[in-house]
This record gives sequence, structure tokens and C-alpha cells, in this order.
Amino acid sequence: MEVNKIMADLERKHPGENEYLQAVREVLESIEEVYNQHPEYEKAKIVERMVEPDRIFTFRVTWVDDQGEVQTNLGYRVQFNSAIGPYKGGLRFHKAVNPSMLKFLGFEQTFKNALTTLPMGGGKGGSDFDPVGKSNAEIMRFCQAFMTELWQNIGVDTDVPAGDVGVGGREIGFLNGMYQKLARKYHTGVLTGKGMAWGGSILRPEATGFGALYFVEHMLNKAGKSIKGAKIAISGFGNVAWGAATKATELGGHVIALSGPDGVCLNPNGMTPEKLAYMLELRASNRNVVAPFAEKFPDATFVPGKKAWSVPCDIALPCAFQNELNGDDAAELLKNGTWCCAEVSNMGCTPEAIHTFQNAGILFAPGKAVNAGGVATSGLEMTQNCMHISWSGAEVDDKLHFIMANIHEACVKYGQRPDGSIDYVKGANIAGFMKVAQAMLEQGII
Repeated sequence: MEVNKIMADLERKHPGENEYLQAVREVLESIEEVYNQHPEYEKAKIVERMVEPDRIFTFRVTWVDDQGEVQTNLGYRVQFNSAIGPYKGGLRFHKAVNPSMLKFLGFEQTFKNALTTLPMGGGKGGSDFDPVGKSNAEIMRFCQAFMTELWQNIGVDTDVPAGDVGVGGREIGFLNGMYQKLARKYHTGVLTGKGMAWGGSILRPEATGFGALYFVEHMLNKAGKSIKGAKIAISGFGNVAWGAATKATELGGHVIALSGPDGVCLNPNGMTPEKLAYMLELRASNRNVVAPFAEKFPDATFVPGKKAWSVPCDIALPCAFQNELNGDDAAELLKNGTWCCAEVSNMGCTPEAIHTFQNAGILFAPGKAVNAGGVATSGLEMTQNCMHISWSGAEVDDKLHFIMANIHEACVKYGQRPDGSIDYVKGANIAGFMKVAQAMLEQGII
């Protein structure tokens, strides 16, 4: 495999799709050495097939706002790879959504799902619909219009969407209601992240953040460190950031910073149950600002226009969006003494930031390993739905612990450096790739 040649071909076919091209290059550079040890992969052109999605659906979504005005958005579903199971991946509603973003997310999802060891392929979808400032009624009408276009291309054994940025339990409810009305099929497993009253799994809202902290805990233990007493900076205030902040606090860490598009809230005394609960209120407000956190809690201070990475911390946890932490941010974190960064968002760090961390020798782990707990628990939700049962919180948490421990072990196995340290990026990429590649090889040229 010649990485530069493959990337040149992709750039020619998909010009300007920067997020997608970035994600592919990172994986290919990580797996190149191992891939070239398997001539059977080269003969079957595994990489050339793997980097292109199986199919992409693009559709118009027309809906009516509260003023009676007709609105039009674009909707997408990228079904990337089904070698190890039905397509599985979230729906993202955000004004920046485009095919490049969703292809990058679907590509990453393929390897992330493989790391869980559950039988799930990779997919992603969404729309350029902006939930900010929208009423509940508008969000319901948009979700219903979106599902009207999507429903024939998803199913329990075909493609199982979930939530992502801009899509939480409320949106999943509206989407599922319309799916059942259109399909007249009442199996609860066609979407995950559902409400507990109609097929949802205990711990699913917390799972991405909880699983991330379980992975970080394993990573720190391996390095002889501990999360207890560590100062932690987190970006975002949605479900993922809330889960991460909750579990970090439970494990003895101090979450001293939360950020949003408007700035950062300094939180020197750490989180309390009231503060954690208010994070969910912020998300549900559809305002996409974090400043009200400091208005509600007197011991917090809001600094406009700044990121969480401007706050001196031990551990940095990007929990919001792709490429949210850049090279300059990484340099500032290192200057302030940060010794660990774990991507809880998908591709939360730019390549420059990752290289900065790795060159400095600090602990760093990629999103496809760190945040796999979310889709893993979605897989557990699918299992419960298929068995028509509901597990207790303790059962789900035990399974999540087990899955995250296995993901960490796989990263260590494939990421071991000669000096005994772990390259978690390489380890995660190779572990996920090997499973998908072998499945593709054994199923023939299709």
C-alpha cells in the first residue's frame, strides 16, 4: 500500500472533503506497516474498498416553522461498511453538516464499532438543520419530515441510527414515532438512544462519557497515574460532556472548566449534583451557550471568547466537535502542565495537536477508542430490544466496563512502542482495521 498514492486518488475524486480526507490519512498512516505484511489484503484491494462508503442517500427535507414559513434542509445517510453487521451510527443535526463531515464520521464509526467486538457496521447521517433557537414543535416537525424521507432505508437488521450532536432523546422520540407510523412496524430496535418507557437502555445517555472515563482510567493506571485529584477541562455541555463530567467527578477528578461556542466557564470548586443537572438544562434550552452556567452558580466565572484549553489543567477532554482542539491549543495546554488528553468527541484534535501531544510524550488517545462506550451501549440496547428484555443499570455498567477494558487491551496490543509506551492512535486504528479487513476478505469481492 502506498498511502500518498491512495490519498492522491481520493483527493482527486473527492476534492475539498477535508474532514473525510483527514480521517482516512490518519488511519492509513497508522496501518501501513501492518497492512503491507498481509499481501492477501493488497490483492483483494481491501483499503481501496474500505475508504469508500457502500452508499450515500441525500434527500430534501421540507418542513414548516412556527411562523408558517416553508423551510428546506438537506438530509443524508452514509452507509459506510457492513462487513461485520448492520450499519450503526448517529444522526447529527447541525448547520455545518455536509457529506465530508458525515463520511469522516461514518469511516471512523466503522473502526470504532469493530473495537467494541459487537456485530455492528459503520454508518452516519444527519442534516444541516440548526436546532439552535427552534421550538419543540419545530423540532418535532423537522424530525417527522426527515424520517419521512429516510425510513425505507433503515431497519433492525439493515441500518440502526442513533443520536449525535443536536440529536438527543427528544429527537429520537420524534423520529421513532414517525418511523412506526410510516412503517407500521413496532420493533423498538430501529433506533437507539430511546426513552426508558419505550425500549431504551439504562445508562445509554451517560454511556459515551462514562465509557470515556473508564478508558482514561485504564490508560492512567497503565502509566502509573490516577484520576483522583486531577484537574480536568471539558469542552461542551451536552450529553457527552455531562456523562464525562459526572463520571470524572465520581472517580475523584475535579472538573474545573466547561466551554461552549461563546466562551469558557471557570469552575474552580468542581462539579456538584446541581451543576451536573444544570448541564442538561443548558443542552435542552437549544441556545448553544454556556454563559448561563456562571450566572446560576456564584463560584463559577465566565470568560467570553476563550476555550477550555486556556485553563491550566492536568487532563483535557474534548467533548464537543471535530477539530475543536488545534496545534496552538495543544501548545498552550502543554505550557500549562497538561499531561493527558483523550478525545471524547470524534476526531476532536487536529493532526497538529495530536503530533504536538505525541512529540511531548504525554498520554493521548483517539476518539474511536475513547468514546466507543456510546455505540457499545447502543449495541447493548439493540440486544435488549431483540431479546424483549431490559437489563438493570448494574448489568449494563458491568458490560460497558468489560467492553472498554477490552478496547484498551487491544490498543495496548497493537500500539506498543519499543520503549514500552503506548501509541494509542496506532493501536486503535490497527485493532479496528484488522477486524474489518478480515471480515471483508472472508466474504469475497463484493
